Amino acid sequence: ITAACVAGVLSLEDAITLVAERGRLMGSLPAGGAMAAIFADETAVTAAIADCQDQVAIAALNGPANVVISGVATAVHRVASLFEEQGVKVRHLTVSHAFHSPLMDSILTPFAQVAGTLSYHRPRLRLISNLTGRQVQGDEAQTAVYWRDHIRQPVRFAESVAQLIADGFTHFVEIG
Repeated sequence: ITAACVAGVLSLEDAITLVAERGRLMGSLPAGGAMAAIFADETAVTAAIADCQDQVAIAALNGPANVVISGVATAVHRVASLFEEQGVKVRHLTVSHAFHSPLMDSILTPFAQVAGTLSYHRPRLRLISNLTGRQVQGDEAQTAVYWRDHIRQPVRFAESVAQLIADGFTHFVEIG
């Protein structure tokens, strides 16, 4: 949201509205769920969660062998244990909620409703999307669905950074 504001997609006021609404809605969810970083590749993690996708999702792709899963605590712990038994490093994350997981589904519609009331503009600066890992094209970031998907879809951090490096950037600041 910060990058979209700087790029001109959102005004400061609309960005604040989006951040506040996202925080309010996430705060309204019951506590619980879990997240874990699995130091394996996306293919292996995707296969491991295939039978429990209604409870666990990939939340972030942070590197070629750094995938975060999120969801119902028992299912996340079960998947993490499978990797630990194979000698794969796992780090359980301390979180208030299972972000980017099926546990976020109940807030998607109300968030999209608020996002639908905002004014969007084409980016004035190059903007790399963490939803796709590539540069935002056309009016892609100008819909409520695009912003809703940031709550539920995986953060493609590694792909976004790789795109920036390919574009010649050498210095980075992460704001979260």
